Amino acid sequence: MTSRAVILVVGGTGRLGRHLIARLGSKDETVRVFTRIPNFTAACGDGRDVEVVVGDVRDPGAIERAVSGARVVISAMSAFGATGGSLRHVDGEGNERLIGACERHGVEQFILVSVRGASAAHPMELHRMKYRAEQRLLRSTLAWSVLRPSSFTETFQQLICAPLVHHGQAMIFGEGRNPINFVSVCDVARFLERAMSDDSMRGQALEIGGPENLTLTRFVEVFAAEAGVAARAKHIPRILMRLLSVAARPFNPAFARKAHAGLVMDTTDMRFDSTSLQARFPTIHLTSAGEVARRDYGPSAPQRA
Repeated sequence: MTSRAVILVVGGTGRLGRHLIARLGSKDETVRVFTRIPNFTAACGDGRDVEVVVGDVRDPGAIERAVSGARVVISAMSAFGATGGSLRHVDGEGNERLIGACERHGVEQFILVSVRGASAAHPMELHRMKYRAEQRLLRSTLAWSVLRPSSFTETFQQLICAPLVHHGQAMIFGEGRNPINFVSVCDVARFLERAMSDDSMRGQALEIGGPENLTLTRFVEVFAAEAGVAARAKHIPRILMRLLSVAARPFNPAFARKAHAGLVMDTTDMRFDSTSLQARFPTIHLTSAGEVARRDYGPSAPQRA
């Protein structure tokens, strides 16, 4: 164990976690990652190795080891797209265990990555479990911040749009005419870094979104323009998504969750007005879907090499 203070990132192996770890390289503290991946290795943005604790949030002993000595704990974990673990065990109960351990170890600050629209009555289990975690955090003795981001641009470009580059056709959930707000994980990582030092974000649940609301049809068109490919798309009917969300649940719960999410995204209000967010944090640029597509899938992007 190092004598330097520790920033613990739970969920550091995910897309958001990796961006956050890179940003934390400028801190004069040890960055520690709690992960289930035994051979996980990573470096901060300055090339400094991170400290790795291997374990599962369903294991109280592993949580205690990870939290020990931590000054700040950032929970960016989720079982939504994972093949192992349920949302209840990870996003709900896992966060509850983590918060309890932080109280016992005297952690100074806990930052929870929730989801925009989290509530006890939301149609998606992810939102219900994140709300459960939020409520446990509010009852805790910890100094806390909650960030509620919109759907991640990078996640849905990979899921929906990347097949345009590799197979010539995108897959759109439902009719694709419902406006949806997307936010870049890079921007969320910047807000997380800001929450560590900005006292005005303490004791607040901050909703975070991107600069635009796009239908999935338009989302694909923007991606195609930046990637330099034709915007061909196939629509998955709502009735099929509804059937898949139920039929796939016993043997592929991750796929079932994605099918249900696609149905919700096509039928509920997913818009966000970022005006007040941009006014409050003018130094954090909100990245558009086109900028993300150009960076990750444009002609000179690594994925196109």
